[in-house]
Amino acid sequence: MWNRNNSDTIGCTDVWGIMTDNLIELWENYGDLLWEDGKHKEACRAYVDEIHRYMLISKHRSYDNALLDGLTIHFRQKGNRNSTINRKFASLSKILRKHQRNGGLANLPDFSKLPERNGRIRYLTHQEEQSLLERLEPESHHYAQLSRFLAETGARIGEALQLNWVDIVSDHVTFWETKSHRPRTIPLSLRAQKVIERQRMMVADKSGPFRNVAYAKFRKGWNNAKDGTEMRDDPQVVPHVLRHTCASRLAQAGVDIKRIQEFLGHRTLSMTLRYAHLSPKHLNVCAEALNGLRN
Repeated sequence: MWNRNNSDTIGCTDVWGIMTDNLIELWENYGDLLWEDGKHKEACRAYVDEIHRYMLISKHRSYDNALLDGLTIHFRQKGNRNSTINRKFASLSKILRKHQRNGGLANLPDFSKLPERNGRIRYLTHQEEQSLLERLEPESHHYAQLSRFLAETGARIGEALQLNWVDIVSDHVTFWETKSHRPRTIPLSLRAQKVIERQRMMVADKSGPFRNVAYAKFRKGWNNAKDGTEMRDDPQVVPHVLRHTCASRLAQAGVDIKRIQEFLGHRTLSMTLRYAHLSPKHLNVCAEALNGLRN
């Protein structure tokens, strides 16, 4: 990925004119320290590479606000949304902050977060879920079972695939490999329990219920099934939509937001508040309070 032979990969200067390492060298110094191996790390590495190439082309050699302004315009011209730009800047910020703490940078640019639109959250209706599962079963019964489990637990795909049988005790499951690095234990619905019971009987791999599922093949099977439904042209109907589906159904059933946060394992409540508008009861207390003032 890195072009170490490019003659332009010289050190960059900070806002005080002090020579600093370029982004490639900073990644090599801090990448393994700041990020664990995995898809997220590879995505951050790609972001850093993209920013580094922009600095070479634009001949920008300072980590300053002018760089962020130029990058913002550059990314928007490529069609990136503010949410994507924020993710790219987060990777740059993480590296530069570490470099500054180590004495390699005198000052940091202003990493103010760009405003993001809170778009409509896509979730599956019961009819859409049934339509998808009917077409997923011929692809693989295990893929359909995994999808049912995700819709009932709100688990991320990686969390489900990493499950071991010892993580499932009676009607509860513990997810140890989580995005927030905080394990969580949740109760299993009756439908989720049936999935687990079925998998115990059918799975050849005795280490876990979904250890025999390869994500890439599951995603391919999902797309094949989706192509046979009316959702074929909906870009938001990806496997992660099952997590949104679980959260949305909990909100629609009147479960309070704090419990939904704990059930899904969201690090912050703001992430869960995206589903609050779906709850038919969460604002009832406001009307009741106003009614009480007139009594």
